[in-house]
Amino acid sequence: MSARIRRSCACTWEMTVSESSNALLTVNGLCVRYGAGPVVHDAAFSLGHASVGALLGTNGAGKSSVLRAIAGLAASQGKIVFDGTDISHTTAAARFRRGVVYVPEGRAIVTDLSVRENLVLGAYFVDRSTRERRKEMVLEFFPEIANRLRVPAGLLSGGEQQMLAIGRGLMSGPRLLLLDEPSLGLAPLLVARVYDRLARIQSEQRLTVLLVEQSFHVAAKLASHAWVMRHGAVVGHLDETLLRSKEGRLRAIDAYLGARIQDSGGATAHQ
Repeated sequence: MSARIRRSCACTWEMTVSESSNALLTVNGLCVRYGAGPVVHDAAFSLGHASVGALLGTNGAGKSSVLRAIAGLAASQGKIVFDGTDISHTTAAARFRRGVVYVPEGRAIVTDLSVRENLVLGAYFVDRSTRERRKEMVLEFFPEIANRLRVPAGLLSGGEQQMLAIGRGLMSGPRLLLLDEPSLGLAPLLVARVYDRLARIQSEQRLTVLLVEQSFHVAAKLASHAWVMRHGAVVGHLDETLLRSKEGRLRAIDAYLGARIQDSGGATAHQ
């Protein structure tokens, strides 16, 4: 990833990344505001086809706001390019039709509806045969919910609800799956199970995934690239080698605490 830093009139600093034919998603100069001040300023990164990226950082770092902006659910400034097309000014519905699918923090399943009905919600716009084919795929990935199709979703365990939320997202036929804190509130054993399934799904479906996590170790199990966020800014980039190493963990901790770290292209990310 090549990058450069330049002065922005909207925010203090703007990091730009070059658009590449190998990138499915490129974000440049992304700013998100709630009220008077920005919660995300000048975020920039790119994510290749069939790869997994992670946004790391503590609560309030702006990670979820980036996902919501990419999905078109939060008003933003900057440029978002998806598969070579600028989608910055398109609606959330238009992005969804292109294959940008967001699985929110807290799962947001419809608890009064059955497991089957929740899955149907993810593919209500496709024909019956396609819907059934996708449902069988989801249930193969998540057999825990396969025998509970008639059960109200609210009666599922936390881990089963997370599997249902991811499954509902897969029912939409995503090209880019945006996962917001998939490990939130789950016991370590369930986190490992969910991430094992995600790894299988990503590999078999050649899916591009961008996930938000607070845990470096959890994200490193799946991601090949990670961007550390602090106070709304991207303050560092870690490639696959660094994600798997002690040095990478130390760099991430430094970035969490406010240090500046170099990305793999040699550019320094400023807080």
